Amino acid sequence: MIIIKTPEEINKMRKGGKILALIFEELSQAIRSGVSAFALNKLAEELADQYQVVPAFKGYIPDGLRKIKKQGFPAAICVSVNTEVVHGLPVREKIIQEGDIVGLDMGIKYQDYFLDKAVTLGVGSISDKAKKLITITNQALEKAIQKIKPGIYLGDISATIQEYIEQNNFSVVRDLTGHGIGKKLHEDPAIFNFGKSGTGQVLKEGMVLAIEPMVNAGDYKIKTLSDDWTIVTADGSLSAHFEDTVLVTKNGAEVLTKLG
Repeated sequence: MIIIKTPEEINKMRKGGKILALIFEELSQAIRSGVSAFALNKLAEELADQYQVVPAFKGYIPDGLRKIKKQGFPAAICVSVNTEVVHGLPVREKIIQEGDIVGLDMGIKYQDYFLDKAVTLGVGSISDKAKKLITITNQALEKAIQKIKPGIYLGDISATIQEYIEQNNFSVVRDLTGHGIGKKLHEDPAIFNFGKSGTGQVLKEGMVLAIEPMVNAGDYKIKTLSDDWTIVTADGSLSAHFEDTVLVTKNGAEVLTKLG
């Protein structure tokens, strides 16, 4: 069931979204050659304490995975490097290097409401292909957000992302989706990054959606590593991921996880 948020709920999510955006500003500045993913996670936990929010991922198991996961995610953030699509574990031995692309994904809980955001950043001098992959993935998210308004279909968002990505000779991950968000980290509806315009749920004012294109430089197929969490491209190609929490407004969309 898709939950329409009240003005009071929206105001809480708006405040939480600004906090998450501030946390991402500091995390992004900390990414450099030689830093460990473990250190980035430690910083994320310190920032969560500073802003008095709860890291949403730590201990979390998505509903669809409860039968196969033995325990919840062990950290506050996902740090996914190069061929890692999402859910990269922030372990000590994962050291960021010059030329890497690094995906950061973090959710928080603020006054009983969840917010979710992800970015992919290049470290130092990166390849032209990596630069294009990051740019196109971010632009696909922006184009999807620009499309949002009451009365359009979820399929319109999905098709916008897919068409732009494939026009630029990349592929969208098909086995993972965006999602509704609010009192739960993952709510209805699932938001695919591929699809057909004019299909699916009709958007209504007050919906809050986590839109998150995940894009591979090669084939769209993915696999999960033996750590039971990290998802990588099946063909070893690079992957990028961007996400924002977005409110459907009367006249369009408001990005809740952005400053300004």
